[in-house]
Amino acid sequence: MSARYGKACDIVVFGGTGDLAMRKLLPALFYLHRDRHLHPDTRILSLARARHDGGSYRKLVRRHVSQHVAKADFDEATWDGFAERLDYLTLDVSQRVEFARLARHLGEQPGRVRVFYLATLPDLFAPTALHLESAGLVNAEARIVLEKPLGDSLKTANQINDRIGSVFDESRVFRIDHFLGKEAVQNLLALRFGNALFEPLWRNGHIDHVQISVLETVGVENRGAYYDHAGAMRDMVQNHLLQLLCLVAMEAPVHFEPEAVRNEKLKILEALRPITGMDVQDQTVRGQYSKGKRAGEQLPAYYFEKSVDHDSNTETYVALKAEIDNWRWAGVPFYLRTGKSLAQRKSEIVIQFKSVPHRLFPGNDTPVGNRLVIRLQPDESISLSLMAKSPGRGMALQEVDLDLHFDEAFQRRRWDAYERLLLDVIQGDATLFMRRDEIEAAWRWVDPIIRGWREVYRSPKRYAAGSWGPEAADSLLERAGHVWSDER
Repeated sequence: MSARYGKACDIVVFGGTGDLAMRKLLPALFYLHRDRHLHPDTRILSLARARHDGGSYRKLVRRHVSQHVAKADFDEATWDGFAERLDYLTLDVSQRVEFARLARHLGEQPGRVRVFYLATLPDLFAPTALHLESAGLVNAEARIVLEKPLGDSLKTANQINDRIGSVFDESRVFRIDHFLGKEAVQNLLALRFGNALFEPLWRNGHIDHVQISVLETVGVENRGAYYDHAGAMRDMVQNHLLQLLCLVAMEAPVHFEPEAVRNEKLKILEALRPITGMDVQDQTVRGQYSKGKRAGEQLPAYYFEKSVDHDSNTETYVALKAEIDNWRWAGVPFYLRTGKSLAQRKSEIVIQFKSVPHRLFPGNDTPVGNRLVIRLQPDESISLSLMAKSPGRGMALQEVDLDLHFDEAFQRRRWDAYERLLLDVIQGDATLFMRRDEIEAAWRWVDPIIRGWREVYRSPKRYAAGSWGPEAADSLLERAGHVWSDER
């Protein structure tokens, strides 16, 4: 395989013993190494408070990487080469004096790309950036990667961004949303802007409504302490779901380059109709799972999860109706929903087209509009439903699907989202990352909803773990004559 790497760089992972590093970042870097996307002189340095030397840390990483890459892709020769890149340094990021040791470890290498990946709590983002600057580690080739959540409100997000911005120029700040690195998400852009078929129909004259769902079967697991403060709105809607909405609704950029793409996404966020006051009660549903059962397994209530307050009113489910006030989308509802401990794990975007204007064929009293489904997980696929004649006498119609499954269409391994996004950071391509003004626009829309929940009604609706969520979420659609895609 020919080399396809760019500049040599240092990839410095803060939180290098954490779950994100072990499950996602280091396996992704392993694949980039295996496929020769990393320069031979690129180094990977992990940092954390845990006491390890280089050897014990490599053993820890080997155990995790071998579990999180395909068995056929892990071999000793590849691992040995990857391990040569990998090093570890015990460091407490809250202590500024310790960053002098980091600077000595990295050495003086002017012009070398340095990627500082902050896989840590958001409270440490700003102090880490300031400590990096004090140690002389921030130059024109330094980049910082921030995991969500970025703050818990517009005010706190601005505080973090202000302090990060005092150290790093905006062009070198990469706010990551791994959903944007998924193959199916980028295929949404290809579907829209690479084909003449859909774009003329991609508007309010032909589309009845849009559904965006990110549903999980797991509960909060070991994230109770974080989740009980954040809730589903801050954890999922403010970032993942709104970013997916932007990609569905945005206009075509003049060029496929970072600022042009992000400008178009920002326009959608700014066009979202505010949900305030009593509209919060009519257009949003928040829920919390109680005990339930799935496939015979007993599932606990949220308030019995580890590190969760037993009197918690934190939402584990959100459904809402969003509207975009522009010429393309006026009158088209966008239904967003996300939740934990639900009946099925799936992330999908459903474009529901309008029905035919006239019922031509007898016996078909309920015309069904065409439906385009972009499935993000668990299997990445695109499906288009069409009406076709059922075999036999007469003109009875039946809904059939045209399916594109990426596993079948492309006979090669699909990249993990983090592989693509890490390589983009190394190459300085910010197209799939969130700009500061996007973050601010999203929080400006979300904050009044959270405030409305606090002022209008405090308690979330209960739903049984293992179900599809609270009944009120069905009523949200039924008022407009719609149903969630899993009920069709």
